[in-house]
Amino acid sequence: MKAAALHILVKNRHECEALKVKLAKGAHFGELARRHSLCPSGKKGGDLGEFRKGQMAKPFDDAVFKGEVLTVLGPIKTQFGFHLIKVLYRS
Repeated sequence: MKAAALHILVKNRHECEALKVKLAKGAHFGELARRHSLCPSGKKGGDLGEFRKGQMAKPFDDAVFKGEVLTVLGPIKTQFGFHLIKVLYRS
């Protein structure tokens, strides 16, 4: 199984939840990723490209492969921080 997703990585839950509110109000995911994400993928609007099940940290993986597609998921906590995830597709 594989998927493609965008994500925003931040240090704490509070910041993650604040960004999720902005997204709910219509903010552009890629723009927030470029401005706030600590992950190098932030430069590409949070685009992680395509990856297989098992390649990401378990909580991240679970969200991507069990969560709703094209919906902002999170905050999801991993050893890297807190993520907002938008699954583009799964196959």
